Amino acid sequence: MLDAAFVLIASFALLLVLGIPIGICIAVSSVITIALVLPLEIALFTTAQKIFSSLDSFSLLAVPFFILSGVMMNTGGIAIRLVNFAKLFSGQIPGSLSHTNIAGNMMFGAISGSAIAASTSIGGVMVPMSKKEGYKNSFAAAVNIASAPTGMLIPPTTAFILYALASGGTSIAALFAGGLIAGVLWGGGCMLVTYFIARRRGYRSERLVEKGTALRVTLEALPSLLLIIVVVVGIIAGVFTAIEASAVAVVYTAFLTMVVYRSVSMAGLRDVLAQTLVMSGIIMFLLGTSSVMSFAMAITGLPELISGMILGLSDNPIIVLLVITLFLLLIGTFMDIGPAILIFTPILLPIALKIGVDPVHFGILMVYNLCIGTITPPVGSGLYVGASVANEKVEKILPSLMPFYGVIILVLLLIALVPEVTLFLPRILEL
Repeated sequence: MLDAAFVLIASFALLLVLGIPIGICIAVSSVITIALVLPLEIALFTTAQKIFSSLDSFSLLAVPFFILSGVMMNTGGIAIRLVNFAKLFSGQIPGSLSHTNIAGNMMFGAISGSAIAASTSIGGVMVPMSKKEGYKNSFAAAVNIASAPTGMLIPPTTAFILYALASGGTSIAALFAGGLIAGVLWGGGCMLVTYFIARRRGYRSERLVEKGTALRVTLEALPSLLLIIVVVVGIIAGVFTAIEASAVAVVYTAFLTMVVYRSVSMAGLRDVLAQTLVMSGIIMFLLGTSSVMSFAMAITGLPELISGMILGLSDNPIIVLLVITLFLLLIGTFMDIGPAILIFTPILLPIALKIGVDPVHFGILMVYNLCIGTITPPVGSGLYVGASVANEKVEKILPSLMPFYGVIILVLLLIALVPEVTLFLPRILEL
């Protein structure tokens, strides 16, 4: 069995290094491993069965609906309205344009559910504007990249829905409430770093929003912001489930972009649906293949091996939790957040439960860790997209990113070591 486990890890790593799409890497390495343990015919039959059963879930309807809502928002001219709204709060403080970028990423990322969408939509407006105002381009890019993943923590987000499925039914409402705190702490940490660097360098703007336009700017942005409030409050208050909330989000977004803002036409809706189809297909394929890899790991005894290794390092729960955190950080540097959640939740969650970690706390910690991976070399897609938006080389941006990495890791340690930081809100709301 250990030989089969080695083959699984080695084949997956080799395919990943060769640049094969991660879904194919997962599927091929898993089938090869299962075929070493079971006859080929049974291995192929089991693979097909696992893929089908993993997708045969009513809860998964929330995923394409939230994706559709996000794509429609992304193409519906929402970004500039949120940028103008964020400008109201940055005023004349040092680094006001960068603070606007961070706040815009937090709001737009939550609406779109995508760090990439936030980085391109908000960063595409704010980075050139910051450069024009005299900000160093690498710093403006670093601000945009560091704050883009906040929208993957601030609800509604598909990452927590995937974790709820992989963990066997953890409360999505509780994950949303705790994720909101984690996302705000991440964004607040980025703002703190921005403030001190901007003050030292003298980055200031006289006036970001024309006098007398605050009410108009607020009214233009309010309908977009209401989506977050309606969905999150509706789920937390028990008015509707996550699946129903996703449908509400689609109806609301369609009304907003096609009737109120009139930024998406019927012809444009076809393109929106096509993008949604592609993105949903990718996620569903990853979900199916990840379930096959979980089965391959189970029959090789890899989860027990990993569990024994981690638990054998120390009897101290804090040390074990920090080891898991370090492991997730490493996983996040080369694997996308979706498959990482689906593959490693069944392995790591039982370890966390053994040392007394709350499943909601662990879910927030896991997603936070993997979000860091989206902006970390060598694979971090958010890092390379953000560099492309700024038209800057990654190696020139990395030094400016280091202070942001530092504060993001500090917030991670705070969340890991002080569970009440993210659990107090779900407990107050009795979720």
